[in-house]
Amino acid sequence: MFNNLTDPLIMGILNVTPDSFSDGGKYTGIESALAQAKSMISEGVNIIDIGGESTRPGAESVSAAEQIKRVVPVIKAIRQELSETIPISIDTTASEVAAAALAAGASLINDISAGRHDEEILSLAAEKNVAIILMHIQGQPKDMQQAPRYENVVVEVLAHLQECIAAALASGVAKQNIAIDPGIGFGKRKQDNLQLLAHLDKFVATGYPVLLGTSRKRFMGSLCAVSEPAELVSATAATTALGVMQGVQMFRVHDVKENRQAADVAWAIKQAS
Repeated sequence: MFNNLTDPLIMGILNVTPDSFSDGGKYTGIESALAQAKSMISEGVNIIDIGGESTRPGAESVSAAEQIKRVVPVIKAIRQELSETIPISIDTTASEVAAAALAAGASLINDISAGRHDEEILSLAAEKNVAIILMHIQGQPKDMQQAPRYENVVVEVLAHLQECIAAALASGVAKQNIAIDPGIGFGKRKQDNLQLLAHLDKFVATGYPVLLGTSRKRFMGSLCAVSEPAELVSATAATTALGVMQGVQMFRVHDVKENRQAADVAWAIKQAS
């Protein structure tokens, strides 16, 4: 799936959870989830990322059965009522959930644990020949923001992701089916997030497509004196433009229209340069 990426891709977030940090509870019903998916498609989304387990700081894990109950009906409904072809990503660390989502019509896996939580998810990606996004996280969502520490965050996150890439390749995942995500906000301090954003080109230099996920995140609120995540749309768009200029190819966002515009303008400038 990640062969020959050119224009930036926008991945729209569709959380079918009651407790996500920004939109928890808004799309737990089929009708509301479908309406949001339809809206994102009209705004130019390239991938819809569906998750049934919140990964906000402090979140407790959700069973595979409950995740499946939440995500599979939504995936099926999108396929039946909106689009047979729009790529759908399943946001999970559990191979059982990923398998059910793929069977329902999802076409790639977004794993915040990069296969560390459930190694079978790598074998599943290999068996089904689907793309998988490997993200860096220090700790787990429930404890990741309890005093994270790095000596050199860019070097350490890069090294971790290289290890995860090696594990995926060893499990049979095709190189062209792997993308990486530095995990902004996942076990990171504000200064760590800023260092990673300042050096996204280092991740691009690995040769693997990079996914950037900054959407509405708290560290930007501290920079802008804003406490409501929904008020950080412009801040998110700024990081999207920055990412495009450094070669990032995918952006996971809540607000598709605004980030589509930011990505398209930045891409045009980058092409001109």
